[in-house]
Parts: sequence; structure tokens; C-alpha cells
Amino acid sequence: MESFKAWLTSQDGKAVKTECVDMTIDQLDPGEVVIDVEYSTVNYKDALSATGAGRIIRRFPCIGGIDLAGTVASSTDPAFKPGDRVIGTSYDIGVAHHGGYAQKARLPASWLVPMPAGMSSFDAMSYGTAGFTAALAVHRMLHDGLRPGNGPVLVNGATGGVGMVAIEILAKLGHHVVAVTGKEKDVELLKGIGAAEVLVRGQFEMTEKPLGPETYAGAVDNLGGEQLSWLTRVMKVGGTLASVGLAQGWEVKTTVMPFILRGVLLLGIDSVNCPMSLRRELWQRLAGEWKCAALASHCRTVSFAELPGVFDAYVKGAVTGRTVVKIA
Repeated sequence: MESFKAWLTSQDGKAVKTECVDMTIDQLDPGEVVIDVEYSTVNYKDALSATGAGRIIRRFPCIGGIDLAGTVASSTDPAFKPGDRVIGTSYDIGVAHHGGYAQKARLPASWLVPMPAGMSSFDAMSYGTAGFTAALAVHRMLHDGLRPGNGPVLVNGATGGVGMVAIEILAKLGHHVVAVTGKEKDVELLKGIGAAEVLVRGQFEMTEKPLGPETYAGAVDNLGGEQLSWLTRVMKVGGTLASVGLAQGWEVKTTVMPFILRGVLLLGIDSVNCPMSLRRELWQRLAGEWKCAALASHCRTVSFAELPGVFDAYVKGAVTGRTVVKIA
């Protein structure tokens, strides 16, 4: 049986290692669809998995990579046929089911999204889980009443994948976007993708009062911790606050006052369990009216062999933009 290359993450005691190995199709996890993987991507979650810096992988050994895009090689499910182009994200991919850091993948048909017309495998992975999560956050905020006339929308963690896609979509929809970043060097970059204002962390005061000034009609929070706690206090009446990450911490210290006195909505954004009907709809939007034209210029492409060398920078929060991995 023909072999292929894969980056396999395993655990020896408490030590986690990721190494390139030869595998065959029969060593992959069960699924109806075998895919020739063309591109994957690197998310913060992937870096935590591969380095052991976070407890992400739930089963060892596991091929990492929570995202993949490619072409169907074979399928026992009539929904897909050889030659179809597909996107795989979420579910157990790369955490409890062999993922995208391999030249071949085998996945359940129910986990796959047909590639929208006009979108390439590279395009899909320039978004990856990060971009999809941003789209889901915007969708939820719009559903719960966010409109351009309501006031400014803040996006923190702005130079990451979620932040950059959220900024570009929100700006495209006519919102006044305020970006927050810890990287002062990237202020002009953020303005270039649609941010009307940029705040640099550490250069503005975050009130600790139970209620601060009504400032933001919406926010996409990538960080959790202190920043999310502050945001609950400065939302406008009826404001929508989408929580998508915990890079700064998993605790939130606030009171009920923003929620019962201002009707603030705290929206948990769960991209893993998003229903397939909505998942397909959002990918169609990312290929169409929400297409982020500026995103590609802020993506770097690394080869399959170079992949392990990029994880450390993600763990340290030193990455701007997206990293796409060329697998094929």
C-alpha cells in the first residue's frame, strides 16, 4: 500500500513531540471520504497541540492540523465523489481524529463542506478555523441586532487570524471598527484592512468600575481575561459582545450590572459545533459578499517540511496574519 508523509504528535510521559512519519491509508481514522490534502493552516490551537504548550489533543498519537482543504480521492458516501474539492474544519479534526498535517486524510462525510464556487484550497486555508470563527462571530452579532448606526465595534487580538478577518468583514459592512493590538508596528496595517481607529494595549486605561462609559455597540474578543472583563463594562445598551478566545486568560471578572442594566449580550462563539447548514452558508459568504480581499497579502505560505518551525512564534504571540501550509 502506498505511503504518505504526516506530522504525527505523540506523548511520552509528560513530554509531547511532533515528528514526520510515513503512514498508510489503513492507519488513518475511520471515515467515508479519503482526501488528497493540498493545503492546511496554522492556528494558535495547532501550535499549542504540536508543542504540548496546551492540552488540546485528546488522543495520542494524532496527526495535528485542525484545518484542511483538498480534493476527494475516494468516497463511499454518495454526497462526495472523486475530484470534488472540499474543506474540513472543526469537529474532532486534529485533536481526536487524524487531521490536516498529512498528505492524505480520511474523514466522515458529515464533517466536510463542499468548496464554494470561486474559492481555491489556498483561499479556504487563508481563512481556516480562525476566519470561519470570525465570520460566525459577525453572523451572531448581526442576528442579535448589531447595525452600523449603533456605534463603534471593537476587535482585540487584531493582528491574529480571527481579528483580521473580523475587521475586514465588519468594515465591509459599514461598521466603524476600533482595533486593539499589542503590536504598535502594525497600526498602519490594521488601518489598511479597514480599522477606523487603532488602540495599542497598555496605552489606554481599562476601567475596573462595575460600569464604565457606554462606548462600544459590539466587540469581538479574542483574549478573555482582563480585556473581556473590561469590555463588559464599556458596552452600550443592547451591545453584542462575542467571546471567541482565551489567549489572555480563561477567567472573567465582572458583575451582573452590564447585563441587567444595559442588556449587554455576551455571545459564546463555538465554531466546532456550528450546525452544518450554517457552516455551509458562512463559507459561501466568505467566498462571496464577505470575501476578504486584503487577507491574502497578509498570509505567508510555508512548505510541509517547514511546518514545525512556525509553532513557537504562535505560542509566544509573535505572529501577524495567517500562515498557510502547502501540503501537496
